[in-house]
Amino acid sequence: MEKLTAEEADTWARMWSCNMQLPCVLDATLKRDADVTYFEFQAMLKISENPNASRRMTDLSEATAMSLSHLSRVITRLEKKGFVARIPDPNDGRATFAALTPAGQRAVQAGHPGYIAELRRILFDNLTGDELEVFSTALTRINAALAGEAVPAPRQRAELPAAGVA
Repeated sequence: MEKLTAEEADTWARMWSCNMQLPCVLDATLKRDADVTYFEFQAMLKISENPNASRRMTDLSEATAMSLSHLSRVITRLEKKGFVARIPDPNDGRATFAALTPAGQRAVQAGHPGYIAELRRILFDNLTGDELEVFSTALTRINAALAGEAVPAPRQRAELPAAGVA
């Protein structure tokens, strides 16, 4: 059975830890500030990015990286809170839009400052500009691999910037 190298195992453990902790920290902040979970806030944030504050469910699923079934449960919770309304697509009877209500718009506005502050505190304030660039490039490659897209060959470790950046 193939095993990870010690460096790979350590990297995976750190990624796993971040992946598990970040949503919990953001949940606490967003529940305090806007009475929504991290996933609910992400859905509302992506809806709010459209000029008319509505988004087709299939597009919203892609924008949030949530499966349609998970997104549907999230939208149902937001409907119960009065933050989102489902609206049938007038041009396609099979499609539905999720639209922010005025209460949902207020919740996004209430949650946004704390959300940004936590992202800065946890992530961006802890990286130099060079580290952020390397991290962003790595995430782009990882997301492409997750999406099944062709990923260009990575640079060799010897080509990476000086220690402490990668």
